[in-house]
Amino acid sequence: MEATRAIKDTIAPLRAAMSEVTETAARAALEAVIAPDALLRLGHPFGDLTGTDPLWQAAYAPLLAAMPDLERRDMIVLAGTTPEGQDWIGAMGNYMGTFTAPFLDIPPTGHLAHMRYHEFFRVEGGNVVEMQALWDVPELMMQANAWPMAPQLGAALCTPAPMPQDGLTAEGDGAAALDLVIDMLTDLCRHPAEGGPEVMNLDRYWHPRFNWYGPAGIGAARGIAGFRHWHQIPFLRGMPDRKLDAMGDLMSHWVAEGDYVCETGWPNMRLTLSGDGWLGLPPVGREVTLRSLDFWRVENGLIRENWVLVDLLDAYRQIGIDVFARLREFNKARNLGRIEIPPGVPA
Repeated sequence: MEATRAIKDTIAPLRAAMSEVTETAARAALEAVIAPDALLRLGHPFGDLTGTDPLWQAAYAPLLAAMPDLERRDMIVLAGTTPEGQDWIGAMGNYMGTFTAPFLDIPPTGHLAHMRYHEFFRVEGGNVVEMQALWDVPELMMQANAWPMAPQLGAALCTPAPMPQDGLTAEGDGAAALDLVIDMLTDLCRHPAEGGPEVMNLDRYWHPRFNWYGPAGIGAARGIAGFRHWHQIPFLRGMPDRKLDAMGDLMSHWVAEGDYVCETGWPNMRLTLSGDGWLGLPPVGREVTLRSLDFWRVENGLIRENWVLVDLLDAYRQIGIDVFARLREFNKARNLGRIEIPPGVPA
């Protein structure tokens, strides 16, 4: 446990500085934590970056300009050494602030807004040498009533923290939880190649009241029926040949502590969009790879909560759909200027 805490301590200055973001403190923390030649991999449209200044200019500066009172609210932080011998940290939470100026051409709302993040950091020699991170940018589009794609099937909500509120204090041997999640994913991939839905053994792995928190564009679901209707059925109808992990260039990094498990892959799924139904997309017959960064919480030997972020914007990009171009078309007649909110005083 001491070794795990030491890994987590690597990003402690960054977490502290981001709790109430200012440019000076945040940039200093980024430079203190991240190695100068670190590979920084962010979801579309940010892409791969090297060094803290490009990271700040491309991602954090525009976000801070859009939300001047920006704060980072961690809900889960896990760390450990993967089976391959690498030290990784996985963090999940929400960036929140008053959305008063455009961000990536998303119109501001003038209200409190939230954007979930799943961020993973590989640590060597006391510094972050690699980052793999997804920000749920489509979540901001939806809050701005500016989502330019098909409506999502699942529920829209500000993603909650774990039910026991212990996502920041998890520790101990996570081997049992990790084995459960790996076994679940193994059985999940048996259908349809090896049989009907029963071969996935969902009842064996999932709590009857589990919550599945998917990315904006897919949405959240409750229980096995909700999971099937609002995510799994359209997903498998559209891409029945999904492949996970260790397949050519596919690779996942796994960390587990106590009842918590997390995984990052860049990418970690390969699929062919051969059927109709997923995200309202037609069966274009193209192969896509997906980046999925996930967290699970196990309760009494069953999965009770699962937080999932998938780089849907990159998936659209791979089949020739420019979501941001559509966003701009949808919002040509909207005011994209900064919203000035006067201080409230009683009448």
